[in-house]
Amino acid sequence: MERAMSERPVVRRRRAPLTREKVLRMALRVADEGGIEAVSMRRLGQALKVEAMSLYKHVRDKDDLLDGLADLVTQEFMVPAPGDDWRGALRESAISVHAALRRHPWAGPVLESRLRPGPTRLRYLDGVLATLAAAGFSHADSGKAFMALDSHTYGFAMQEQAWAWDPAASRQLATEMAGSLPADRYPSLQAMAQAAAAGDEGIQADFTFGLDLLLGGLERLRTEGSR
Repeated sequence: MERAMSERPVVRRRRAPLTREKVLRMALRVADEGGIEAVSMRRLGQALKVEAMSLYKHVRDKDDLLDGLADLVTQEFMVPAPGDDWRGALRESAISVHAALRRHPWAGPVLESRLRPGPTRLRYLDGVLATLAAAGFSHADSGKAFMALDSHTYGFAMQEQAWAWDPAASRQLATEMAGSLPADRYPSLQAMAQAAAAGDEGIQADFTFGLDLLLGGLERLRTEGSR
């Protein structure tokens, strides 16, 4: 019996073939855990248990890897569709972009630096511009509107990450700031700090506050025309 078992052929499981999708997904995980600086061919090879050189069959170079990562993150963006509620569609889309940038804190600068957007990002960009055009904006104003929305979303996310924002810590900081400011010299600043210390709406409310101001301004531009 033992001899029969020892003579039984050993069945080796074949490793699933490496694909571009697997390489990019692993790069996404590495970036989320250690920042974009942690992403290298050597590190990816170790994580995927392959030789680093084999990765070049699926990504041409570091730039191609970053282009792929940018497109992968953009898959988490909601693409707005033209319709009667253009403001609602753009609002929901911008909130989804902000949420994705919070999930991947390294992604903002990478996305903004890519000169060769992939198909997913192109579809998103076209959806935003199509929604604005269908609402009645000229192509020139649609471009300006997109830049304004994009700047608010990415700029807010990057500033938020620079603060390393934490609700409890932020309220404590505001409390200390309000207590340390001379009320006779900086009354408005102290009042704002007191309001921030007492508030509990969170950073998302701050983001949507600015977003709604932008969308309201775009509505006035749409109805009153460019001046």
